[in-house]
Amino acid sequence: MLRLEKLVKTYKTGDQALKAVDLEVPEGQVLALIGPSGAGKSTLIRCINRLVEPTSGKVCLGDVDLTGLSSGHLRRERRRMGMIFQEYALVERLSVMENVLSGRLGYVGFWRSFLRRYPQSDVDEAFRLLDRVGLAHMADKRADELSGGQRQRVGICRALIQNPALLLVDEPTASLDPKTSRQIMRLICELCKERGLAAIINIHDVALAQMFVQRVIGLRLGAVEFDGPPEGLTPDVLTSIYGEEDWEATIAPVDEDDTLEAAQ
Repeated sequence: MLRLEKLVKTYKTGDQALKAVDLEVPEGQVLALIGPSGAGKSTLIRCINRLVEPTSGKVCLGDVDLTGLSSGHLRRERRRMGMIFQEYALVERLSVMENVLSGRLGYVGFWRSFLRRYPQSDVDEAFRLLDRVGLAHMADKRADELSGGQRQRVGICRALIQNPALLLVDEPTASLDPKTSRQIMRLICELCKERGLAAIINIHDVALAQMFVQRVIGLRLGAVEFDGPPEGLTPDVLTSIYGEEDWEATIAPVDEDDTLEAAQ
C-alpha cells in the first residue's frame, strides 16, 4: 500500500504546489489524478519517488517511509516504483531492447550496465514484455524510428521490467491521438490487473479516466477536491475541480464497444 500523510510541497518562490495531501492507494488499485494545469498533479507523482523533494509530510510505500531515506536507500526503494513519462524519456539512439533493459539498471552492477551485458533472465523477460505489448518484432529497431504510441509501449515495458509494486504514470496520452490514447490506457490497466499492481495516472482527459480507472482523485490548487469512483464525477463536481463549463456537453458517454473493452 502507498500512504501519503499531510504531504506538502512549497517552492522557493513561496508557491504551494501541494497542501497537506492525505491519500492511501491499496495494492492493485488503479486511480487517476485529474485537475487543471497547476493543480499539483505532476508534483504529487514526483514527490512520491522524490524526483521532487517534499517540503513536509510522509510518503510510505508499505512499511518504508520514503521521505526519511538516504540517497543510497532511496535508489533501492525506487526499484519498487516504475515511472512512465509523458515524453517517453527513451534514449533515441538505442534500440527498443536496450531501452527496455535500462529498467534493470538498479539491479545490475556498474560494469554490466556500462557494457550492456544483462543476465539472460532479464533479456528473456524483456522479450516477454515486448511480446505482451505487441512490439517483439521491433526489439532491434532504434527508438527514434518508432511512433508515439510505440514509444509509450516501450516506456511501459521499461517500467514493468523493474518488477515494481507501484506504477507512477505522468500524462501517458498527452502526445497521442484519441485512438492510441485509449489503447495505451487500456494496456496500462490490463497490465496492472494481470500483475496486481497499484498505479497512479496523471491525466488531463476526464473521459478517459472515467472509462478505464477504478478511482479518481481531483486536485485543485494543491488540495484534494474529490476522491471517489468515476461515476461520481458529476457536472457539479467537475465545476468544483475545474470551474464553470458545460460539462454535460464536454463529457460525452462512451459507446458500447468502448465500455465492453474497458471492462475486459
